[in-house]
Amino acid sequence: MSATIGLVLVAAGLAAIFSWLVLFPIRKFAAQLGLLDRPGGHSSHTVPTPLGGGLGIYFGILGTVALATLAAALLHDPEAVPAWITSLRELTSPAIVPAGWWDAAMLHAPGVWSRCGDVWWLILAGTILVALGLADDRFGLPVGFRLGVQFGIAAAVVWGLNIELSLFIDGGWLTKLLSVVWIVAVINSFNMLDNMDMLSSGVAAIIAVSMALVMLTIPDPGTDRPQLLVASLLLVVAGALIGFLFHNRPPARIFMGDGGSYLVGFLIAVGMLMATFAAGDSGDGAVAGWVGSRPHAVLAPLCAMAVPLYDMTTVIWIRIRQGRSPFQGDHSHLSHRLVDLGLSRTGAVATIHLITATCGLSALLLAHVGVWQAIAVLGIVMCLLTLVGILESTQWRRPDK
Repeated sequence: MSATIGLVLVAAGLAAIFSWLVLFPIRKFAAQLGLLDRPGGHSSHTVPTPLGGGLGIYFGILGTVALATLAAALLHDPEAVPAWITSLRELTSPAIVPAGWWDAAMLHAPGVWSRCGDVWWLILAGTILVALGLADDRFGLPVGFRLGVQFGIAAAVVWGLNIELSLFIDGGWLTKLLSVVWIVAVINSFNMLDNMDMLSSGVAAIIAVSMALVMLTIPDPGTDRPQLLVASLLLVVAGALIGFLFHNRPPARIFMGDGGSYLVGFLIAVGMLMATFAAGDSGDGAVAGWVGSRPHAVLAPLCAMAVPLYDMTTVIWIRIRQGRSPFQGDHSHLSHRLVDLGLSRTGAVATIHLITATCGLSALLLAHVGVWQAIAVLGIVMCLLTLVGILESTQWRRPDK
């Protein structure tokens, strides 16, 4: 188990390094590419700042997935492992590559290889979303067009790859429709949360790590192995985000942009649908197996996503209540409301990160406790969000917000 965790952490580390390195040239040439966010409108920064940070996140994920695919292709068949790899294993010092890592790689390579096709289809879908976000950052696309593409990509993943949630009933088209709505909602929740340095990317990294821990502590149905594929995907996303955060820390040298928030939200949403949150028979294909002795574990993704969904819901409610379009940017986000209460921008971001971490830990607990304990965990999350709502609700009613 420790060797497996080591390999997964190496993958996350590679994603962080790739993302960190790629963002240096992107920052340098962002202005020439037209990816520059200038002060004005609902933006609160005071100097022109490059966009396109999502490209660094994208290439961090892409490079890591490509290396993992190559490794799986070389190791998935024990009878066809190239001689040079065998020689390399014999020559490599255990201080550099622990012997157990080789065994773990050989053990998991067949499973990873069998799912590489699905992962690359997800990368293709993510590529389209990155391109959509970059085009929006560069030219400003109509809301209807952006949502149409997002719904189209989500529907293609749900129906094409058979990745969907389960409601313990034969839901048919209903579960597929809810899965599509879930993906689009998560995408846009991260996009709307991207309004301060380190905010959306930090929240996304915390959520990805917390859900990866859930996957590593709940085995695949019928086995004693962790859900390595989903955990690895989420940790690779988290690693790429950590590489980006180096460039996004205040004062930010680059923003994530719509391309980054679309990609991150999509992969986190789909990762949650691919996962099994309770022990039991998960069914065939890539359908999420939310069945077993702890059916309340189905709520773990909602727990982890509580803050982005809370922010999106309250912002839409405030805008509609004030007679404005729910898609019109403004300063009615949770982070802005916390600043209006007297917190610094850094303090507001740190507060939201801590709330997200609390919800992430609650999601981890939820997957491992009984019904009554689960009710208590959910109650804690609801009390936390209600407390936040009470503390900053006065800002919702101000006519200038």
